[in-house]
Amino acid sequence: MKIPFLISLLMISITMFSQPGKTFHDFTVGTIDGKTISLSQFKGKKVLVVNTASKCGLTPQYADLEKLYQRYGGDKFTIIGFPANNFLGQEPGTNEEIQQFCQVNYGVTFPMMAKISVKGDDIHPLYQWLTTKELNGVMDAKVSWNFQKFMIDENGHLVDMVPPKEKPFTEKIISWITE
Repeated sequence: MKIPFLISLLMISITMFSQPGKTFHDFTVGTIDGKTISLSQFKGKKVLVVNTASKCGLTPQYADLEKLYQRYGGDKFTIIGFPANNFLGQEPGTNEEIQQFCQVNYGVTFPMMAKISVKGDDIHPLYQWLTTKELNGVMDAKVSWNFQKFMIDENGHLVDMVPPKEKPFTEKIISWITE
């Protein structure tokens, strides 16, 4: 009788006191202009992570993302775009071409990272973390299309996900930013 109780107590203790897994802040990524940054520089900010594409029916969301960034961006919130060519070849350009497209067509000023893969065998480690409950501790959230939005809290933990077709000014995102 004592052994099962002790084993249960040990398991609960291990679960409660084990070191937390990786957070968003533990990753390093390339920027669209060829630099490398640590995502730890975003500690203390809520971050909306979005996989983007220039030739998608949802590409006009860049305009709403930029408006959201202009309204709420600053010390407490930012948006980070990750161009990806995983869906019907809708992001075929180079990093330079993508950067120019975003600035000329949508006036994008929020941080844009280098083009990566958000699914498949060559999935970027950050997106592997974002999409796998075993790694992020919150949910499995396979990227279903361009402009899927992941909400990261100030401590680098995944909070939730917003599907691609939901626009950036959805109540879910606004209330999360302003809470």
